[in-house]
Amino acid sequence: MTFKKLTAAAAGGCLALSLILSPAALAADSSEAAGQSSSDTELINEVMQYVENYSLTGADRETLIRAAIDGMVNSLDDPYSQYFSSEESQALQNQLALDYVGIGVQLAYSGNELYIEQVLPGSPAESAGLKRGDTILKINGIKISEFNSDPLSGEAGTKVSLLIQRGGAVKNYAVKRSQINYPSVTGKIVGPKIAYISLNGFTEDSDEQFAAVLQKMRASGMKSMILDLRNNVGGYMDSAYNIASQFIDKGVMMYTADNQDVLTPVTITDGTKMNVPVVILTNEYTASASEALTGALHDNHLATVIGTKTFGKARIQSLLDLSDGGLLKLTTQRYLTPNKADFNHIGLSPDLEVKGEAAQIITALQFAGMKSINAAGDNHILDVGGTAFVGNVGLVKKGGRIYASARVLSALVESDLTWDAKNNKAIVTSASGKAFSFTTGSKEALSQNDEIFIALDAFKKKFPSLVWSYNQPQNRLTLSVK
Repeated sequence: MTFKKLTAAAAGGCLALSLILSPAALAADSSEAAGQSSSDTELINEVMQYVENYSLTGADRETLIRAAIDGMVNSLDDPYSQYFSSEESQALQNQLALDYVGIGVQLAYSGNELYIEQVLPGSPAESAGLKRGDTILKINGIKISEFNSDPLSGEAGTKVSLLIQRGGAVKNYAVKRSQINYPSVTGKIVGPKIAYISLNGFTEDSDEQFAAVLQKMRASGMKSMILDLRNNVGGYMDSAYNIASQFIDKGVMMYTADNQDVLTPVTITDGTKMNVPVVILTNEYTASASEALTGALHDNHLATVIGTKTFGKARIQSLLDLSDGGLLKLTTQRYLTPNKADFNHIGLSPDLEVKGEAAQIITALQFAGMKSINAAGDNHILDVGGTAFVGNVGLVKKGGRIYASARVLSALVESDLTWDAKNNKAIVTSASGKAFSFTTGSKEALSQNDEIFIALDAFKKKFPSLVWSYNQPQNRLTLSVK
């Protein structure tokens, strides 16, 4: 397995986190079941006794018990139900709290390059001097392509060696791993009083963090909001409910149904109105509680959704404490949006589909009221109006020409992008409906690493409003529309 595939697999494994704590009804059902006939458990014990005493292959009692529990849970054919031992339950709690051991970086993969997309403030990576945009060539002397597991994980206090390329220089950095608490909510004011709030997960106190960040945004004169839910794989539904209450004063957040399949509205009666335009950003890793919040704000006509279709998990799990100190994560409810849409395994479609991280944030800023967009960076980083965002402008230099991401360019001129694979050409259609073609044969367009790039000189001829400059010593491309 390559490092790229491993990263995607790890992200997928973290999905399915819409949780509620063990409700009293479930605890009561458990007590009732315990008082019933013990014949079934006696049968299980009988089989286990025979296996222990007579099996030729050998058997460990603890292993047999774990296999029996896993067998019961797996028989449900539910990917979201799972048993956690006491040790594993702690790891789950850390995951829900966004706690992990590492160096404090967010990585991205482009082509054959692994680079740092974000450095967490106050992290070991920042202290060691790592910067966003740095390309990682080797970790502990091993090439990135040779890893089959996460090379940055390890025990707190241990060191990891990174061979970093920055510009034309290559340097080795030693970074000490430590316990990292990734903030679930961050916020900043961008441009004309646009609040950009990134919600990275729904921890037990995300609602309190959100309220604090929102208060700061309002004190700074917030006139509109971008709520970034991309790569937010969910968490505690109570936190999602409380955050929704910051937008909805009165109304339905969602509908739930248990195993009796009776729909019950989850209502907000004493919330507050946001009173500013809201844009929500989503992608294929917007899952679970994130989808519940997206559906709630969208169906109550409180937000415009931009990005790509969400993951599609409309199921809620309860965390049930077990006598061995472990946990049972059991699917106990399904939920629907306020418009009663069951999107499980389907996902929620955005109001405006935009692909690519940089194009998504540019489009969101335009919808939020930013009239003049100035985007700068290279093939690793993105700054908009001097503010750092996840993504890049897709800088490519080839054959004496400068290219940029076709998605970024199309977003800047507020046009639609399509790719004609048969004729190898990018088609950019303006708001007026006029279509412009850029072909690979004429070298006006490039197709590489599953991305499309357009030569800036060719793009400017057809879209004169584009202004661009390239700083060769800094390898920095600046794009704007006048």
